[in-house]
Amino acid sequence: MILTKSLEQLGKYTLFLKRAFAMPDKWSVFGRRTVLEIMKLGVDSIPLVIVISLFIGAVCTIQMQLNVQSPLMPAYSVGLATRDIVLLEFSNSILCLILAGKVGSNIASEIGTMRVTEQIDALEIMGVNSTNFLVTPKILAFVLFMPVLVIFCIATSFVGGWCVAVFTDLISVSRFIYGIQALFVEWYVWYGLIKSLFFAFIIASVSSYFGYYVKGGALEVGKASTNAVVSSSILILLFDVILTKLLLQ
Repeated sequence: MILTKSLEQLGKYTLFLKRAFAMPDKWSVFGRRTVLEIMKLGVDSIPLVIVISLFIGAVCTIQMQLNVQSPLMPAYSVGLATRDIVLLEFSNSILCLILAGKVGSNIASEIGTMRVTEQIDALEIMGVNSTNFLVTPKILAFVLFMPVLVIFCIATSFVGGWCVAVFTDLISVSRFIYGIQALFVEWYVWYGLIKSLFFAFIIASVSSYFGYYVKGGALEVGKASTNAVVSSSILILLFDVILTKLLLQ
């Protein structure tokens, strides 16, 4: 029963994406909507990313320093561990799990509200491909802007760790900065950026799917937003395992 329902949802989601990525009716309208979605989904998420990253970077630095105090550990261990945690997981996987709650629920509730108020039906009556018109700009905008959010996350996390070194006596600034620079692997940055693109697509497309097929009223819109966040989070964790195996083996 569960397997049959899952396969049915997968097929419906695939057909939904096929319709979403059809040729736009008017490229000028498509471009303007994409820019608006970049501002709404991407730029408006920057303050949240900065605040969260600042505190996570600080917490990682504090915990690494308090738990790695062996004289056998090299001086750069704290900065190196903080850097790798941020690059490998926090700046992509954990960040996208957080954004699934903000961006995913926003997309699902917006499209779901348009469905229950019959705005989507009106677009269909006018001969507009409503899936392409509403969904594709959101997916494209979020995927395009996601690397920017990742870069903001990485930089701000390092600033958070640096603030711990400056304003506390847990670790010296020179040791922390040396650890950030030590044994740097450039591929870790690209690894995080590649993963974030997949996660951004999952968040935008899955949330749009749940919002688009809402049936009922305001209560169902709320349920669709919840289902969108939960499903996006599960898929992010699943693809995190798959992509880690593929990209770091």
